[in-house]
Amino acid sequence: MADYKLILGNKRYSSWSLRGWLLARLAGIDCKEVVIPLRQADTRARILEYSPAGKVPTLMIDGEAVWYSLAIAETLAECFPDKGLWPADPGARRLARSLAAEMHSGFPALRSSLPMDLGAQYPRHAITPEVEADICRMQTIWRDCRQRYGSGGAFLFGEFCIAAAFYAPVVTRFRTYDVKLDEVCEAYCRSVVENAWMKEWAAAAAKETWIIDFG
Repeated sequence: MADYKLILGNKRYSSWSLRGWLLARLAGIDCKEVVIPLRQADTRARILEYSPAGKVPTLMIDGEAVWYSLAIAETLAECFPDKGLWPADPGARRLARSLAAEMHSGFPALRSSLPMDLGAQYPRHAITPEVEADICRMQTIWRDCRQRYGSGGAFLFGEFCIAAAFYAPVVTRFRTYDVKLDEVCEAYCRSVVENAWMKEWAAAAAKETWIIDFG
């Protein structure tokens, strides 16, 4: 059996770490977790001990690093084909891959203006036109997935899969910054928040003592 170690940033703040952690849960692997606080003087040096790119999450498999969430997703899907990390339907699988890639490289305004922070609430937070455009695109994605492929469960492609993992941190941002959504998207967000893995991550985040000032 392979030895797995998952290198993460703060669970309160690190959206990409949440994605990697959810992927590990999807694959059903038993991972030792190493949490490295972000934005500290030694953060990059500590991450570089594991990841040549200096990025979290990084998945160590028998001492070999796999970094970036897309690479982790594809590696685990390849290693565990019976776990259904991607949808079984070919059309759904193609769409799920495209949407994971879009999340990986897109939505710059949302990322910069609404950073993930599971320990904060900002009612009636001001939304710029650029962020509003990202939110509209996000809702279009969610509505389309739910309509076309969501009948088998509560998530984008019915069952929880890689695509759901990639978009899960956005759900937390919408909650933190009091983003108003349409009925379909709001229902989807409730399903994500109520997911057992998301609750487990949120509970761990609540126990952390590190504070990052985004101001």
